[in-house]
Amino acid sequence: MKRKRRRVAIVGSGMVGSSCAYAMINQSICDEIMMIDRTYDRALAQALDLSHCIDFTHTRTTVYAGTYADCADVDVVILTAGANPKPGQNRMDVLADAAEITRQIVTPIVESGFQGIFITAANPVDIVTYMIWKLTGFPRHRVIGTGTSIDSSRLKTLLSDVFSIDPRSVSGYALGEHGESQFVAWSHVTIGGKPILDILEQHPERFKHVDLHDIARKTKDAGWEIFTRKGSTHFGIGSAIAHITRSVLNDEHKIIAVSAILDGEYGQHGVCAGVPAIISSDGIQELLELKLSEDERQLFGDSCDLIRRNLEGLNMEPIR
Repeated sequence: MKRKRRRVAIVGSGMVGSSCAYAMINQSICDEIMMIDRTYDRALAQALDLSHCIDFTHTRTTVYAGTYADCADVDVVILTAGANPKPGQNRMDVLADAAEITRQIVTPIVESGFQGIFITAANPVDIVTYMIWKLTGFPRHRVIGTGTSIDSSRLKTLLSDVFSIDPRSVSGYALGEHGESQFVAWSHVTIGGKPILDILEQHPERFKHVDLHDIARKTKDAGWEIFTRKGSTHFGIGSAIAHITRSVLNDEHKIIAVSAILDGEYGQHGVCAGVPAIISSDGIQELLELKLSEDERQLFGDSCDLIRRNLEGLNMEPIR
């Protein structure tokens, strides 16, 4: 029996898009990757370069350049193209440009007949994700933002250094905006299954050097630490996109902190924010509503309010 080929289109052939494609090729996540860019030659060059990796991998991934019109039959469209902040700006400062770019990209993809799942990493990712949902009219489970997946990974890496353990032994999430108003839900951070708050309480002398506020700050600022030194972040976020895409294509049901449209979860409506979700072949199969502390609920509400305020005035008239 002939197996259905898993096909992915990556819009944006820059550092993030190419890093994502490289991760997917080396992890054998899909059968075909179509690179799309506003400059066709750039997409073609990246596709050729990436195709030269295949001899050194375990499986064959076909990589080629394409256009928006070729997206009709792909399973997942990954949107990495967007506006980059200039020195001194934050992710929200590029909102107007990002909104226009998003409309220019999403419109022809929908018009191609695409009926798959959108995954976006373009910043400000919570707002871009919400825009894609409104523009396409797709059900909310078919529109996913990378959200705080990368921030949660950064949190685990920082904690692994502090406690001298493998980051994969840490469980926990940064929640809310992928930006300045994000926060760490410390009430749900565990190490080897044991709550970190219990560890600190039971071993005050051993871990007296641990400053949770400082770790949360470093988690939030990690992207900027990289960006200010080399002008982009791409390996980590590229791997995060690949991780989400693999869970979709392989129906893995992984729980990942992604940017999702909220419809009553956490008491929030009409906003998109980073929360843990079960990712399957349907996209977002289910949102996990954590029982947050009172302070955490307030922080989450404040973060959603900030995102909601920035949605005001954007042109999100559905594509017809």
